[in-house]
Amino acid sequence: MQLLLDSARARRIKARSVSRHPAGPYRAINNQDKLVAWQHPGVDTLDKMFEYAAVRFPQRDCLGTREVLSEEDELQPNGKVFKKVILGNYNWLSYEGAYHAAKCFGSGLAALGQRPQCNIAIFCETRAEWIVAAQACFMYNFPLVTLYATLGPTAISHGLNETEVTHIITSKDLLQSRLKAILCDVPRLQYVIVVDSKPTSWPNIPRGIMIYSMDAVKEMGSKPNNMAVDRRQPEPSDIAVIMYTSGSTGIPKGVMISHGNIIAGITGMAERIPNLNETDTYIGYLPLAHVLELSAELVCISHGCRIGYSSPQTLADQSTKIKKGSKGDTSVLKPTLMAAVPEIMDRIYKNVMTKVEEMSKFQKTLFVLAYNYKMEQISRGYSTPLCDSLVFKRVRALLGGNTRVLLSGGAPLSAATQRFMNICLCCPVGQGYGLTETCGAGTISEMWDYSTGRVGAPLVCSEITLKDWEEGGYYSTDKPNPRGEILIGGPNVTMGYYKNETKNRDDFFVDGNGQRWFCTGDIGEFHPDGCLKIIDRKKDLVKLQAGEYVSLGKVEAVLKNCSLIDNICAYANSDQSYVISFVVPNHKQLMAVAEQMQVRGTMEEICNNPQMEKEVLSIITEAAISGKLERFEIPKKIRLSAEPWTPETGLVTDAFKLKRKELKTHYQEDIERMYGGK
Repeated sequence: MQLLLDSARARRIKARSVSRHPAGPYRAINNQDKLVAWQHPGVDTLDKMFEYAAVRFPQRDCLGTREVLSEEDELQPNGKVFKKVILGNYNWLSYEGAYHAAKCFGSGLAALGQRPQCNIAIFCETRAEWIVAAQACFMYNFPLVTLYATLGPTAISHGLNETEVTHIITSKDLLQSRLKAILCDVPRLQYVIVVDSKPTSWPNIPRGIMIYSMDAVKEMGSKPNNMAVDRRQPEPSDIAVIMYTSGSTGIPKGVMISHGNIIAGITGMAERIPNLNETDTYIGYLPLAHVLELSAELVCISHGCRIGYSSPQTLADQSTKIKKGSKGDTSVLKPTLMAAVPEIMDRIYKNVMTKVEEMSKFQKTLFVLAYNYKMEQISRGYSTPLCDSLVFKRVRALLGGNTRVLLSGGAPLSAATQRFMNICLCCPVGQGYGLTETCGAGTISEMWDYSTGRVGAPLVCSEITLKDWEEGGYYSTDKPNPRGEILIGGPNVTMGYYKNETKNRDDFFVDGNGQRWFCTGDIGEFHPDGCLKIIDRKKDLVKLQAGEYVSLGKVEAVLKNCSLIDNICAYANSDQSYVISFVVPNHKQLMAVAEQMQVRGTMEEICNNPQMEKEVLSIITEAAISGKLERFEIPKKIRLSAEPWTPETGLVTDAFKLKRKELKTHYQEDIERMYGGK
C-alpha cells in the first residue's frame, strides 16, 4: 500500500514556472508565493540554531567518536604494510555538552586575541572537534575559513594568506604532514590550535608561532573572567564561512557564505527528508570542508539527530583500515541517514557485484531474479518485503542495516548505481544538485521518486531559471522540454568570491527585487513534472574540427557505466576530428581480460600493452554504442592508467571531480601520441 501511495506521489507535479513561461523561474509546488529563508522564526543565525537545539535536546547524544583500542601493521601479500585499527564503541557528547565545549573554546580563542569579524582557519579531518570548533566560531562571530585536507601546499598557503588569518585550528597529523612545511610561507600566522588531546612536543616549529591544544584553549576560555567578556553575536548578513572550493580549474576560490545563507540552505534541504527527527542517526565521513557534508551535519544538529564520525577507510567491515574480523563504523553505529558522493556508491556497487560474480550458480540466479523482479515491482509502485528480507538483507547490512535515506551529491550518479542502491539497500536515494556558491542547496529529488538521472525539483529556499545558451544550442523554447543554463536564485545564494570582484560580476547578479542569483554554468532541462535534469556543462563543450559539439561530461557519464572502467576522462582538441580518453580500468576486470588474451605482467605492464589497449577500446566502443553515443562522441584512442586518480595525485578534486587542466598536463605526451598517429 505504502509504495502505491509513493508511486502516485512520484507522478504528481513537483514544481512549476511561476511566470508560466518555459524559462521559469520554477518553484516547488508547495511554495509558489515566496521562498523560505528559515525554519523557526527568529532562529536566523547558526549560533541561535545551536542554542535552540541545545535547549530542546540537552541530554540527547550529539557527537560520537569511536574509541581506538589498538593499532597494528599488517603485511600485505605484495610486501606493502597497511595500518589496521581495532575500534571500540562510540563515546557520545550530549547537545548540552557540545554547546558548553563550543562556548568555552570560543571564549578561549577570544582570550588568545581572535577578534569578531576577523577570519580564522580550520584545516582538519572530519571529526567531532571540527563541529565544536566551527560552532565556537559561529557563536563568537569569527568567520571560519575552511580548507580541504588534501589541497596542495601552494593552494593552502594561498588560502591562508588571502584571508589574512592569525589563528588556525588543525590536527596533529595534518600539522606534521601538511602545515609544518608551509608555516614560513604564511607570515601572519601566530597561533596553531591542535584538536588532539594528547599534548606532544613540537620540534622545528618556526619562531613566533605558538602551539596550543584544544583542551588548553577551552580551559582558558572557561575561566570566569574570560567567560564574563561580552560576545558579539553575529547578524544573519555576517559571514559564517569562507569555503575554499578545490575548483576543477585554477587556484581555489573562497566562497563567502553568510549565516542567513546556511540557515536558508539547510531549511530547504531538511524539508525534503521525510520525518527527520531526533531519533535519526547520521554517519559523518565526507570532508567537512565540503559544502555537502557541512550542510548535512548542520541539518542534523538543527533537528536533534546524533552524528557518529567515521572515515572512508573505516566505514564498513571490509574497509581498508579495519582489521579482518572486527567491525567497521556502519555495523556499530547503524545509521539511518547517510550522505555519499557517487564515487563511494560506485565502490559499494562494484564490491557487491564482484561478490555476486563469485556466488554459486544457484545463488547468482536467485539474486538476478530477485533484482529484476524488484525493479519491475518498484516501477509499478509495489513493495517486495519477501525479497528484501531473503535476498537484500545482507547487502543492506553493509551500511549497518538501518539506512532509511541516502543522499547523493557532489557529482552525477549513474543510473545503474542509483537503481542498484534503491533495490539492494532497500532505501531511497535522493539525488541532490547544488554548489558551494548556493550553499549546497538547489534541488533534491523526492525520496519516493525512483526515476533515474534527475536531480528533483527546486528546494523551498530556491528558484531556478533557464537561460538560453546560443553557442551550445540550448533554448527554453526547445521541445519536448525547455533547456538552458541553470540560474539559481534565493536566500541561499552566497555573498560571492572572497577578494574577486571580476568573477563576482561574471557569476552573480541581483535582480529587481533585490534577490541574489548565481549562474552555474551547468545546462539543464525541466521535465513536465517540474523536475530538473542536468544534461551538460558549458565548460565541458568542445567543438571538433568538423564543427560537431562534444560534451565530454556526457561521454564520461555513459562510459562510466561500463564495469571495466573505474574512472575516465574524455579529451578533445578543436583542431582534431575525434575524441580520445584516459582510462583508469577496474583492476579485477582488467586482469580477467588480460587472462583471456593471455597477456601476463604487472598492472603497469598490462596497461602499457598495445594489445590490451586495443581490446579495452573495443569493449568501450560497444558500451558507447549501447549507451547511444553519436559516432563522433566515441573515443577513437585511449590510454590506460595503472594508478587510480585520487585527490592526493592532484588529478581530481576532493569531490572526485576531474581536474581537466591537470589531467591534460599529466597526459600531455600521450595526447601528442594519440593525435600524432604514433
